[in-house]
Amino acid sequence: MAAATYSGSCHCGAVAFTVEVDPEQALKCNCSICSKLGAVWAFAPKSKFSLTSGAAQQGDYLFNKKELHHRFCTRCGIESYAEGAGPDGTPMVGINLRCLESVDVAKLSPRFYDGRSK
Repeated sequence: MAAATYSGSCHCGAVAFTVEVDPEQALKCNCSICSKLGAVWAFAPKSKFSLTSGAAQQGDYLFNKKELHHRFCTRCGIESYAEGAGPDGTPMVGINLRCLESVDVAKLSPRFYDGRSK
């Protein structure tokens, strides 16, 4: 797989989006929220992301350094993406790959990220 455009959504479909991302760049983080969520992430510039529905159905959760906006559906509770900035300040989105149509996370080999120590 290479970077391609995917459709994604929360469980109930209220929050939906398209994004150009490379699932092969998957990572699993061991921080407290990612561990409990079970998410597998890939990151893309925010310019490659388009929220197609559900802006009014989103909640925003900040914790720890309060730099990453965890966006979740207020109907079903699923966090399908997060917003923040890359190390160089570029606006980025983290995509929960489990929320993308046609991506089988069981076939990916996510790299480990030690978010618990950050």
